Amino acid sequence: HSCIAWAVCLIPISFGFLIPASVLTYWSVTQAVFEADKFLSLAWNSLYLAMSAAIIAVVLSVLLAYAKRIKNTATVQGATTVASLGYALPGTIIAIGIIIPLAWLDHQIIDAAEHFFGLDLGLILSGTLFALLFAYTVRFLAVSMGAVQTGLDKIKPNIDNSARSLGHNNLQVISKIHFPLMRSSLLTALLIVFVDVLKELPATLILRPFNFNTLAVHAYELASDERLIDAAPASIMIVIVGLLPVIILSRSISNSRAKHAQ
Repeated sequence: HSCIAWAVCLIPISFGFLIPASVLTYWSVTQAVFEADKFLSLAWNSLYLAMSAAIIAVVLSVLLAYAKRIKNTATVQGATTVASLGYALPGTIIAIGIIIPLAWLDHQIIDAAEHFFGLDLGLILSGTLFALLFAYTVRFLAVSMGAVQTGLDKIKPNIDNSARSLGHNNLQVISKIHFPLMRSSLLTALLIVFVDVLKELPATLILRPFNFNTLAVHAYELASDERLIDAAPASIMIVIVGLLPVIILSRSISNSRAKHAQ
């Protein structure tokens, strides 16, 4: 019975991950056209975009969660609710909703700079990584907020009151009490957003600057041209980089549970 259970459990893992990953690895090693410089550039673009978006999302999540903790007014509740809506929307809708107002604002800035200073600034917001990071933040802020809010809710308000009674201000309470206690929650939020941004495609396709590519976009372009073998290195790199945070997250959760059990 145990062998049958193992076999049944291995079926989705094998067909959903092991077999495709093995095929991609084989193609990458034996048949794919591989340009090291271009590939490293794509990997770097993907990694620093994902990490930047993850840091921005976690910082905003901490600010919103803490604002809700110390002053849970209707305004704060409305702000957190609106901030959580992005994850329910497709990346394409968010990208279009962002690029239209940013393009309008860009043209206003360009016209004002040319009129008053005689400068041709070019696109500042809609044609840069700002728009892309803004879209990622809107898209995945809800994921980050969920993890941060869960960690903050585990800290009883009495701890905050005790710290303030000893003369600590809000910033000191956050840095000396909340951050150490929320380390695993913050790491969880950071890793989840990092993995989601790493494989995000629609928003990246629409908002990326000219001559700027990521691993996800590169794999999509090659696959669209029926060059599946050449798309394998970028695809397997996304899988590998996405797996590492999952492993770290799994170990962090296991260690946290072991500490609570003790």
